[in-house]
Amino acid sequence: MDIFNFLSMIGGLSLFLYGMNIMGNSLSKMAGGKLETILEKLTSKKLYAVLLGAVVTAIIQSSSATTVMVVGFVNSGIMQLSQAVGIIMGANVGTTITSWLLSLTGIKGSTLFLKLLKPSSFSPLLAGIGIILIMITKDESKKKDIGNILIGFAILMFGMETMSASVSGLSGNSSFTGMLTAFSNPILGMAAGTILTAVIQSSSASVGILQALCSTGVVNYSVALPIIMGQNIGTCVTSIISSAGANKNAKRAAMVHLYFNLIGTVLFMASFYFINSFVHFEILNQSANAAGIAVIHSLFNIGATIVLFPFSKQLVHLAEITFPDKKNSNKEENEQFQISIDERFLDRPAFAMELCRQKVHEMAEITKNALLLSLEVLMNYDETKANEVIKIEGIVDKYEDVLGSYLVKVSGKNISHKDGQSLSIILHSISDFERISDHALCVVNSAKEIHDKGLAFSDNAKDEINILCNAVGEIMELTTKSFCNEDTKEAIHVEPLEEVIDTLSKTVKEHHIERLRLGKCTIEMGFILEDVLTGLERVSDHCSNVAVEMITIYDNQYNTHGYFKSFTELERKNFDNEYNRLINKYKIGKNDVKI
Repeated sequence: MDIFNFLSMIGGLSLFLYGMNIMGNSLSKMAGGKLETILEKLTSKKLYAVLLGAVVTAIIQSSSATTVMVVGFVNSGIMQLSQAVGIIMGANVGTTITSWLLSLTGIKGSTLFLKLLKPSSFSPLLAGIGIILIMITKDESKKKDIGNILIGFAILMFGMETMSASVSGLSGNSSFTGMLTAFSNPILGMAAGTILTAVIQSSSASVGILQALCSTGVVNYSVALPIIMGQNIGTCVTSIISSAGANKNAKRAAMVHLYFNLIGTVLFMASFYFINSFVHFEILNQSANAAGIAVIHSLFNIGATIVLFPFSKQLVHLAEITFPDKKNSNKEENEQFQISIDERFLDRPAFAMELCRQKVHEMAEITKNALLLSLEVLMNYDETKANEVIKIEGIVDKYEDVLGSYLVKVSGKNISHKDGQSLSIILHSISDFERISDHALCVVNSAKEIHDKGLAFSDNAKDEINILCNAVGEIMELTTKSFCNEDTKEAIHVEPLEEVIDTLSKTVKEHHIERLRLGKCTIEMGFILEDVLTGLERVSDHCSNVAVEMITIYDNQYNTHGYFKSFTELERKNFDNEYNRLINKYKIGKNDVKI
């Protein structure tokens, strides 16, 4: 093997790894976070978890990526450790699909059918289709993702063919043959497989390299077997590195992955070589091929899953012993942890955006609860409810900090047009929800001041404020519902209600001035009422901001200020009709409420 063969091998390996990376990333992007969402939600039964882990890994072509996601799920509190075990087992099964794809390069034969099955025959066609899809598609879309998948697959196969061709001359190299003979020692072979996989961070890639070396014809199964076993241990390094800096449950998830592969490998190797000492398997002395490597890889991972599946609880217990619970746990840190989004998901921006959507929907719901509680406290003071609003306001602040920081990082990733819209809406909306929680707290403070000073609104003022509170409660319900459902048809009803609330607030102020003139209200209550009305008006303003932001961005206008100016005559008429209907619904007048 001369320097040119060596350079060709390096080039082939580089293309192989790059093709695997681009294909896996494009598959993940095309899935748009759906696979990971299913993985997150449908893991209540362990058998389902195994199947899902296998399917997701087979699609994204990386067991390391799946286990890293699982570590992130556990670290973020989305998934329990007991649920993670099945997915980890399934990931080991799913990763064998890659070795079967790569085994196509070893197909030999002169018939037309066999020639068509060889990647060198159909990869150029896939590459041609892929580059056409990429070039004719201007914006980010599924067509471009499909093009990248096809290009990635073609590059992967071309890299595999290049590697195989560059090492084919090693068959007569005595140094290479001697090195392989040393790896026939199970311990050395396992160590070599472990180190190789740990370095390139992918068991699929390391198995592919071994399959390429099989083209020399001098790699026997006695050499290949222990290397494959070592590769299964080496793939755990990625999840272990990923768990660094995570909480103890995430570290436990990484250890479950290690223990599963380690125990499975030890059981397999001990059983196989014990039986071999009596039976003397002839296959060990035969030359390995790509298909044979795929068979061994599949049999081991499927067999280990079947054997260890009943002992999943014991694997969890073993991981818990490795990272035991601390006696003094910080409850406040756990609460902060619950609203964190793991940065490991940034490598899967589509799913990172899905998690952000989930978190901001949580934020919207608890903000709504805070506001509704504050309105209840205003009309009928309750210390427990007041304290709950204070607590929620602090939590909403944390949501804004966590989501804002995370979304800035996501914005630098390659995301789809739809995710880009969602990102823009969320970034604009989190500050509005945070301000609504602030105003809810202000309403509670006003209610507390009234209670502590022994003050009270007049019956007429209380009736008017109750009508206004009902309108504010409705706009908050409407905004939250339309935002969480991403429903612009619902969102268009927010602005007319906001106009109604402004009108109601103005009417309440006018009536208060009249009562003040007649001596039926005090200046001190007037100041408190002004604070309450200002807060409720601001709440409706922020609800309007959220709704209009949704409408303009989803309609690709990106011009919030010009939204109302662009109304058509029909839209203006519908707006006015809705406003009049709501004004009649929340009517405050001298005939309804006596001053």
